[in-house]
Amino acid sequence: MIASIAFPLMIAILVITTVMGMPLGISMIVSSIFYLIMSGRDVGLAAEMVLNGVFGNFVALAVPLFIFAANIMNASKISDRLLNFALAMVGRLPGGLAQVNIFTSLLFSGMSGSAVSDVAGVGKILTNMMTEGDRYPRGFAGAVTATSSVVGPIFPPSIPMVFYALISSTSVGALFLGGVVPALMVVVTLGIVVGIAAKMRGFPIEKAVPLRLIPIIILRAIPPLMMPVILLGGIYTGAFTPTEAAAVSAFYALLLAVFAYRSIGLAEFFEVVHSTVKTTAVVTIVLCGAFIFNYVVTIERIPQSVFLFFDQFELNTVMFFLMINLLYLVLGCFLDVSTIMLVITPLFIPTAAALGIDLHHFGIVIVFNMMIGLITPPYGILLFIIKALNGIPLGEMIREIWLFIGVLIALLMIITYVPSLSLWLPRFAGLL
Repeated sequence: MIASIAFPLMIAILVITTVMGMPLGISMIVSSIFYLIMSGRDVGLAAEMVLNGVFGNFVALAVPLFIFAANIMNASKISDRLLNFALAMVGRLPGGLAQVNIFTSLLFSGMSGSAVSDVAGVGKILTNMMTEGDRYPRGFAGAVTATSSVVGPIFPPSIPMVFYALISSTSVGALFLGGVVPALMVVVTLGIVVGIAAKMRGFPIEKAVPLRLIPIIILRAIPPLMMPVILLGGIYTGAFTPTEAAAVSAFYALLLAVFAYRSIGLAEFFEVVHSTVKTTAVVTIVLCGAFIFNYVVTIERIPQSVFLFFDQFELNTVMFFLMINLLYLVLGCFLDVSTIMLVITPLFIPTAAALGIDLHHFGIVIVFNMMIGLITPPYGILLFIIKALNGIPLGEMIREIWLFIGVLIALLMIITYVPSLSLWLPRFAGLL
């Protein structure tokens, strides 16, 4: 069977098996092997792509290490120290607990790199605090928790950025530093929006933390707050690579949890390892499938076809970014992050490069887009997690989430068309 027929059949198999409930990674592997057989190519190429793409790539090792660090944070009492620190810093602002929710997400994001870890860990606690005694409407509390959690994969470390680096051959360190300013913009903007909403809707202000306790709270929070400092400082100074930084972060988190705070025993440690292995296995299967699938896409010259499609309209970078943002915002309503990043994004990277767009800036825009998708109905996976953990009806959260989605889209447009916001810090650090 000629390749031109095999490729549409491969796509059909991928869609059918995914709809039937087969995991995405396995669907990509099955459909890609079908293509290799039907097009008369060596099936052994599939194993070669896996070995070269995943197991032969040092950057890929960062993913399980960041997952391990995030699991340690969730299993230990480290998040409690961050929560107390956030209460002391921003609890007195209008919409106190909502402000604490946003600020804590920023602090936790410097350790986990995952929005899901944020929601499942400290986000669950904060949502319960906000809804206790009807201090805040349940839908508003859930919407704030979901929205603030998107900071996790934008602020370093970021697992989606590691994925992007794998498929684009860009610098993980530059991507990490590139996400700092956009993440801070999200936190500040959300804080302003929540403050205005608090005054308009009469949300409560928290009691001030006694001044005598603030130094103690800060001292207790310094050790976990040092993790992103060590990570970024090590990358910036060249002390270690981003992958080595992931190992240092995981080891540092383990030291804090086991020896400094003694919050994890042997049983909890094995549970952390078990959870990390399960999550890593799922991620690795998806990566394996993506590398085989993208090999087939390259054979079929799909990226070149995408470029020719855009080229016939003589699009400039402004129109290209507008189309990309619209496409990704729609895709985020229906697809998960791994599918968009590993299957869809490689199609547009050559076009972005041909238009002279810095691929690091392009990566920041793509990741920001996908984070909006995490809270956009009907998929909105973070909303479903909050519903499962806190029992808040989806309808109540969806009614409140649109304001925050609008704010994030406005920030997305600013970040898209002012590339210096994402690139000045990596350039200052000499990574670009």
